[in-house]
Amino acid sequence: MDFIIYIEIYTNMSKAKTKLTTVNVIEDTYKQFKINTIEQDGVNFQKLVNRSLDLYNTNEDFRTLIDKHDVLAVSGSRF
Repeated sequence: MDFIIYIEIYTNMSKAKTKLTTVNVIEDTYKQFKINTIEQDGVNFQKLVNRSLDLYNTNEDFRTLIDKHDVLAVSGSRF
């Protein structure tokens, strides 16, 4: 079962213009993220998504790392 997560994307943190969107995430990966964030405190899903989008858009090394990351691919998966 996929979780459906609603995300607000911030383009400017001082005067936030947001875009509400929906994404499907892999259940086990999301559960592990929640466990990790409980232990670390400070990063939530929204921060992770916004920072990841910014890095993807501005950092070529990060973009390449993400583009080549395929260990989540399950047979027949679109992830």
